[in-house]
Amino acid sequence: MAAFARSAPCWVDVQLPDLEAGKRFYGELFGWTFRAGDGPYADALSDGKLVAALAAKQDGRMPTAWGVYFATDDIVATVARIREAGGQVITDPVRAGRAGALAQAADPGGAVFGLWQAGDREGFEKQNEPGSFCWTEVHTRQKDRVDAFYEEVFGFQGTDLDASGAGESGTAESGVDFRMWSPAGTEPGPDTAVGGRSVITDAFPAEMPSYFLSYFAVEDCNAAAGHAVRLGGRISEPPFDIPYGRMAVLQDDQGAVFAVLQPAVSGKRAE
Repeated sequence: MAAFARSAPCWVDVQLPDLEAGKRFYGELFGWTFRAGDGPYADALSDGKLVAALAAKQDGRMPTAWGVYFATDDIVATVARIREAGGQVITDPVRAGRAGALAQAADPGGAVFGLWQAGDREGFEKQNEPGSFCWTEVHTRQKDRVDAFYEEVFGFQGTDLDASGAGESGTAESGVDFRMWSPAGTEPGPDTAVGGRSVITDAFPAEMPSYFLSYFAVEDCNAAAGHAVRLGGRISEPPFDIPYGRMAVLQDDQGAVFAVLQPAVSGKRAE
């Protein structure tokens, strides 16, 4: 596996009440196969390559949700920057055997994310292809604090979409307040973007928390949405067109939210 650039999304996993049901749902939807990991944890593979993991919730109070992890080469230093920048450290760095070290944190708006310092495991072995991760974005009500936080902690450089939706994040509808993140040392813009930030507007219930939404590439967005429903899932946002293709926001049969993206015919993807 190639090493991931510092601060790039490098892994996703989902916490579920019923691990076996999760295997059935995602195995049918994305064609994933699974192998046992440590404890109640199953690695998901697409074409034999690592793409994600499913985990059985150990505490019923934990959310049923997908989580994203950002790569770091010094997890202790990154955790320190999170605290200094006004974030909250939920889980201090812990070793995951020889695989690496992980931590969990929340940004000033409350969105939870993970950190991963690679050991034997770098992260995704496949991405930006059907059946694998292709994008992530944080949805928040506190954009100014959150923008400053991610720029300070991860060195992200922001590119804002204009009012017409110009810019190619592969994520936002026209008129949405959206910022793309490019890693430090790159030319900011859609060609280097690794994630983004969207704003939760007053159109949504006040109790809706900030959250990360992760996307998986599919060959046919409409078909994937319909298949999810047949498997017991739900459609949160029906398929619609965006600059990089066609997307939908879905829930699995246990309530975990994720998005699917059918890349545009040109081959451009949210990456």
